Amino acid sequence: MERAVNGGADLASDRKAIIQTHNIGRAFNNKLVLKDVNLTIYEAEIFGLLGPDGAGKTTLMQLMAAILDPSEGHCTVMGHDTVKDDYWINSHIGYMFQGFTLYDKLSIAENMEFSADIRGLPKELYLERQERLLKMAGLYRFLDRAAGNLSGGMRKKLSLCTNLMHEPRLLLLDELSLGVDPASRHELWAMLKEFRDDGVTVVMSTPYMDEAEHCDRIAFLHEGQIIGVDKVEHLHTRCEGHVYELHTKDRGGAHNRLVEHPDVLSIRHLAESVHFQLHTANHIEENLAADLTKDGARIEPVEPTLDDAYTMLSGGEKSSAYAESPPKIHLPERLPEGGLIRTKDMRVEFGDFVANNDVTLEIKAGEVFGFLGANGAGKTTFIRALCGLQKLTSGDAWIGGVSIIDDPKRLRDHIGYMSQRFSLYPDLTVAENLSFFAGVYGLKKGDKQKAMDWAVSVTDLSGVMNDLVADMSGALSQRLALACAIMHEPAVVFLDEPTSGVSPAARYKFWQLIQTLAESGTTIFVTTHYMEEANYCHRLGLMHQGRLIGIGPADELIAALPADVEADTIEDMFLAYIKIEDARLEQERQQQEAAKAEPSK
Repeated sequence: MERAVNGGADLASDRKAIIQTHNIGRAFNNKLVLKDVNLTIYEAEIFGLLGPDGAGKTTLMQLMAAILDPSEGHCTVMGHDTVKDDYWINSHIGYMFQGFTLYDKLSIAENMEFSADIRGLPKELYLERQERLLKMAGLYRFLDRAAGNLSGGMRKKLSLCTNLMHEPRLLLLDELSLGVDPASRHELWAMLKEFRDDGVTVVMSTPYMDEAEHCDRIAFLHEGQIIGVDKVEHLHTRCEGHVYELHTKDRGGAHNRLVEHPDVLSIRHLAESVHFQLHTANHIEENLAADLTKDGARIEPVEPTLDDAYTMLSGGEKSSAYAESPPKIHLPERLPEGGLIRTKDMRVEFGDFVANNDVTLEIKAGEVFGFLGANGAGKTTFIRALCGLQKLTSGDAWIGGVSIIDDPKRLRDHIGYMSQRFSLYPDLTVAENLSFFAGVYGLKKGDKQKAMDWAVSVTDLSGVMNDLVADMSGALSQRLALACAIMHEPAVVFLDEPTSGVSPAARYKFWQLIQTLAESGTTIFVTTHYMEEANYCHRLGLMHQGRLIGIGPADELIAALPADVEADTIEDMFLAYIKIEDARLEQERQQQEAAKAEPSK
């Protein structure tokens, strides 16, 4: 474990230390949320702090920013003590926290001017830096646009620019990309790498493992402690020989056999395979291998991910038995075609703006379908239309054979929806939330209790039934939100970035349950900005400017790209499709302009 804890020693010989923490800790209400944190972060590196919600990332960032004082140990930033020299540190760094530091009623230019004024920058210097930063961010042509009218990605880029007006040598970014689409995230990373190349040190926190691949080094935080620090490739190497995928038709049986084996560290259910990790490297116990490969199943070693590294360093979490299928409660009716979703030339317009542009697709019952798209691509409008909440301009759509135009109210009892923010009542207990939603769905006494018991069992909530939602962790809230969304056995479940901010272990458990629901015939419709979620989907739909620009399994979408386009990851593939579509739209625009310019004959 030595390399994982003390990684980065190769940087020390030729780079200056910018941040040093010495046995730092922080307590709230006499409870330590950070303990014994020892870190050295060097000049001109992008350093990532990774961990689920509640791991201590934001607290550590605020200690580095001299906003909080440590309860134990001490921290220096650019040679200055964070307690004694807090004012100096505050004025010499850039700190961007999760809430936006923007004024919605002010324009882009006015937000930049305000940022310059509070830092005392002369007008000439401010105007020169404003132009350079906003051009880098692609925002300069929108100077007069109000911040409140910007997309999520544009707001993040503007907030980043306001924090760079005084040219700090240290930039602290707390979950910069939260809620940002892949295209905007790609642009943000290009900016950060350019700052790094100019000598700026960037420290950023994130709950997303795929994002850490861009960092020079990362630290894993787990329950308030650092469990590993190293370069990304070194952390991958630690897990080599420990990770396998099983291709089998009997997921439930394979899962339960893996759970019972002492050498199994973690189990993760992907769209077409079961991904598992062992304590022992380069060896699968003979009896386990024979048991797993019955009936033509096959095992193959695979490249480890950062999720695997985090799981190994945190000690893993033993999975529970495979989730039970729904109990088939007595519903007033079931849809004639189950969870089948079909749309035909589905179009939604808002004035001159086309949100959904003649979208035609079919999603089979029992399919896990991922919907990827940038902010403003039309995903939310599409889902609102399918739920009967948005009137179509033209076209039609059917869920389970029922038209959303002819009978939208009939469909609402057959849909489950789990939003990213979890539509729960914080002042009610777990049991009270479940009872309330069961009543909303119209479940009668016997079925109501049966449905609640099943939902509690599969989401593993039996031990917290009397807990207030306001006091629960993000992972528990997530499981309760899912329980509320599925207890009435909907034909279709919509999931909006469902695993944002939870630990790998909680994510594995969540997706194992989702696969169980799909196997029982429930259609799962996932909208997400994060490519990690796409690995759990049977097929993906790619939305851009209201159009469906690609649909199919991830590997087929990658294979369909032109030969000269490199796409090793789902994110690469998604960005490539957007680039191709943008080029097509630009060519179409130029042809239309040329046609207008031709003299009439």
